[in-house]
Amino acid sequence: MTDIHPNQRVAILADAQNLYHSAQSLYSRNIDYSALLSKGVSERELVRAIAYVIRADSPEEERFFEALQEIGFETKIKDIKTFGDGSKKADWDVGISLDAVTLANHVDVVVLCTGDGDFSRLCSHLRHEGVRVEVMAFGSSTADELVDAADSFLDLAEREETFLL
Repeated sequence: MTDIHPNQRVAILADAQNLYHSAQSLYSRNIDYSALLSKGVSERELVRAIAYVIRADSPEEERFFEALQEIGFETKIKDIKTFGDGSKKADWDVGISLDAVTLANHVDVVVLCTGDGDFSRLCSHLRHEGVRVEVMAFGSSTADELVDAADSFLDLAEREETFLL
């Protein structure tokens, strides 16, 4: 696939739920989204940066959503669903995939910030369409099939001081 160069148009799609849980379970820390965005763009032309977040009625989450917007992310918010048996579910897999496929005609690179292996098929599709796919996530919590399907993988754990708060 293509190398990185300054004229590339980039879309950053951040699966905030996946990143949050990985950072918390591995390090009990939070993600530095400003550093994530900066490294994802890497001096190329940013077309869109979208953070996919879940509203769980936590008091500090609105401040988090606003902080993401101040950094430069567009936020897409989904309410958590509670089922009759008390179980809860909320994920953005379909939304992220649809946005990536839609953006594929407008960008040269899609940077997926997630370790979720469900996106490996999306990577293959985007690459088939001529889009470079870069994945940024924590190596120990990233599915091997996602790493294999991407053009490049940046392990956030190798630069904790940059990507964790």
